[in-house]
Amino acid sequence: MSREVKINGGRDKYRAVVAHRASRRRAKRPRVMKLAECPRLREAVGTKLELWWSPGQISRWLIRAYPDDEEMRVSHETIYQSLFVQGRGALGKELWRCLRTGRATRRPQGRAKSTKGKIRDMVMISDRPAEVEDRAVPGHWEGDLIVGTAKSAIGTLVERQSRYVMLFGLPDDSTAESVRAALTNTVQKLPAHLWQSLTWDQGKEMAQHATFTVDTGIQIYFCDPKSPWQRGSNENTNGLLRQYFPKGTDLSEVTQEQLDHAAHSLNTRPRQTLGDMTPSEKLAKTLQ
Repeated sequence: MSREVKINGGRDKYRAVVAHRASRRRAKRPRVMKLAECPRLREAVGTKLELWWSPGQISRWLIRAYPDDEEMRVSHETIYQSLFVQGRGALGKELWRCLRTGRATRRPQGRAKSTKGKIRDMVMISDRPAEVEDRAVPGHWEGDLIVGTAKSAIGTLVERQSRYVMLFGLPDDSTAESVRAALTNTVQKLPAHLWQSLTWDQGKEMAQHATFTVDTGIQIYFCDPKSPWQRGSNENTNGLLRQYFPKGTDLSEVTQEQLDHAAHSLNTRPRQTLGDMTPSEKLAKTLQ
């Protein structure tokens, strides 16, 4: 505030309206964005965007990859500005499609999730052990379905401590029987000690949760109605997966190979919440 007053006449001569007009004039001066001035920085940023890294991940990665090169620095906000602001874009116009939102402009977006009815014998999230909440112990997962056209769906699983992602297909339908069978098969791909619990919403696809628990020994906890934040890691992952499987996709035609590719891509992205480790690296430390 003191700098603002000083450059606009000092305490005796400062006038808010005059200062505002001067600020608007100064903002109009031509500015060349850093990404436009440095081709190798622009190329590095563009390469990571094509891998669907977020601007924040790219900005932090540049510091680690080029620790002694100040030229290879750019803020996440500058990357967004280059993609969004007309007339200032130094990056390819098509790269905005690589952002998680898949939009060329910033705008708020809400997402409602319906409650699908009651399931018998649910164990609620309020009964979940404290060790699950603080993510101190590996092996506690969150799960959900993402839905495509014609009621097609795929299953998504996220390990709470490492954010490691596993996906399973539902090529025929998403009935409780199909989900139970596919989920049972999926959990067998990792060691048993990495499957302690699973938190899900109250969708009817989990109507056979008791049978699943008997078969696998994995306890399922159910979220409260209309409370997606209780599966925050999974909700965030489902948003990222829309980059790979946009709304309107017929998910019944997606192969397990494609699902594994998408999961591998997410598991090898650095995460700020993990100190910029990747989920694969975090899980590997758990297995050592």
